Amino acid sequence: MLRDGDRGVVLQRDGKTYAIAPHLPCGLVTPGLLRKLADAADKYGATLKVTSAERIALVGIKPEDVDAIWAALGEKPGYMVGNRVRSVKACPGTHFCKRARQDSLGVGLELDKRYIGRKTPGKMKLGVSGCANQCAETAIKDIGLVGGARGWLVLVGGNGGTCPRLAKALTDEEVSTERALELVEQVMAFYEKTAQPDERMGEMITRVGMTAMKKVLGLV
Repeated sequence: MLRDGDRGVVLQRDGKTYAIAPHLPCGLVTPGLLRKLADAADKYGATLKVTSAERIALVGIKPEDVDAIWAALGEKPGYMVGNRVRSVKACPGTHFCKRARQDSLGVGLELDKRYIGRKTPGKMKLGVSGCANQCAETAIKDIGLVGGARGWLVLVGGNGGTCPRLAKALTDEEVSTERALELVEQVMAFYEKTAQPDERMGEMITRVGMTAMKKVLGLV
């Protein structure tokens, strides 16, 4: 039996089959990969499921088929388990959405390039929304950026799960894209230095206090 994470698998409820999902940066997928996913699902009797992390998972895979499917897809696994940056979720932003105020897709892809798979004290999810509607669910992400008329509002400490938390604003005012990316790196560094093993961002902030965190970051 494979363990969760081995060769990008997650054990399913039946205790026999697995799910895999290639990494799709900010949910972007090519027609060619879609065809490969459909062909693999047909050939190996799997179900295709769009996930909340903007991936497309192949579900119901037999363990002996895992390697063959990855070879057919020609893609890297997504980071679905473990203490690492698992996902960067982004809305369509100013590339496509008439309501967007900022380029969430462009910034999301930059964050994906910088951080996806990075090992962290606890699991971490990032989100980037182009406007206050927060279609990327930024209020329940460990780090979230929300676009406004003048720039980005930086949020920290959100998560779903059994003890859900709403993220809190790290900045009182919207900041530029450059400054937002700087703050994300500073928050990541603080989290990696300060958090206890398996501690989510929100748990760490509750323990040390938002004011203490802002002081270290030079925000107060």
